[in-house]
Amino acid sequence: MITIKPFKAIRPTRDKAYLVATRSYVSYTPEELEEKLNNNPYTFLHVINPDYHDKKHSHGQERYQKVKTRFEQFRHLEYFIEEEKPAYYIYQQQAQNHVFTGIIAATSVQDYLDGKIKVHENTLSAREEMFTNYLNATGFNAEPVLLMYRPQAALGELKKRYLNARAEYEFTSTDKALHLLWPVTNDADVALITKTFAEVDALYIADGHHRCASSVHLAALRQGPPDAAHNYFMAMLLPETTIRIHEFNRLVKDLNGLTTDEFLSAVKQNFFVREIEVALHRPFSLHEMSLYVDGKWYSLFYKPGIFNPEDAVAGLDCQILSSSLLDPILGIKDLRTDSRIEFLPGNTGPEGIKKAVDSGKFKAGFGLYPVSIEQLKRVSDEGLVMPPKSTYIEPKLRSGLIIYNLDEG
Repeated sequence: MITIKPFKAIRPTRDKAYLVATRSYVSYTPEELEEKLNNNPYTFLHVINPDYHDKKHSHGQERYQKVKTRFEQFRHLEYFIEEEKPAYYIYQQQAQNHVFTGIIAATSVQDYLDGKIKVHENTLSAREEMFTNYLNATGFNAEPVLLMYRPQAALGELKKRYLNARAEYEFTSTDKALHLLWPVTNDADVALITKTFAEVDALYIADGHHRCASSVHLAALRQGPPDAAHNYFMAMLLPETTIRIHEFNRLVKDLNGLTTDEFLSAVKQNFFVREIEVALHRPFSLHEMSLYVDGKWYSLFYKPGIFNPEDAVAGLDCQILSSSLLDPILGIKDLRTDSRIEFLPGNTGPEGIKKAVDSGKFKAGFGLYPVSIEQLKRVSDEGLVMPPKSTYIEPKLRSGLIIYNLDEG
């Protein structure tokens, strides 16, 4: 049984939604940030980066208080409205011929504690503490955690009705994604959504492990009655069949003192290696990997017996690459701390690998086949965790489009 509830969102006025909503702060280059902050007075980036134009930048609690103050300024200027009654929100994103349609809701921290919201990544204590302090000081969630669930037929007709009606928001962002949003305030529809998820056994975190964990810490810090807003966190609930999982490819800066021929010879101890005479190559099936080095592409298939197929983590391609090549051959033992390795989201394709290696910054690049939904769920169900940077998951949600007030109630 999953507990969700509608909430009174703070959100941009219809005419400003496309100007306010923003990608994650860290996804912008310094040049892009400068352009946005200098030319768009409505962007939510002004809230989450409140002292951008100041000579001295603040940190910690001082910065968090500035974020809260700037948010209150946006509200005072009536860039935002507050929903009159609690609502769910049907959100749709159309990007690159793929359509994501989910429901934004307040989701129970207790379900996370009870193991009904399942994880597949470790979190870092320092980041958890930082996010907890941030949430406690600012008092809002501005970007939903992405949770996936097994499709529920009961929601199909409901979504269809809303999708055929005029959206409250409809705009295209500069990354060519179309965004649409419908508030759901009808009592019967709200009850149907609540009841349907009450019959769902589990949710799986697709994106937002640190935000989930920080919300748990916030609830413990504030305590209060079970129905208090801080005992919930904002999440977008998306059918697992529509989630897009890309791989995270690996780039290495050197071959650990080996020549290319010596490196390839060492790789052949655990992999079948075949040169591919193509301009670009990406893996076509599970357990195939691509390698780009010295202007050439190679296809790698692991040899039988190098991992335990009964182990849900050992059978992940990213783990096979680490345990059978990166560690024993290149000496890269900790993906989190080794400065010789970097990660490239799979949505950049083999073009991204080739460009990075040809630039001279990296010596070699490895392309992986994406982790499947079944693999992700198996890892979660067994209480295990994936290696760092195992998945790059879409959709990527906007900040500032829907805001959850943690100070309410």
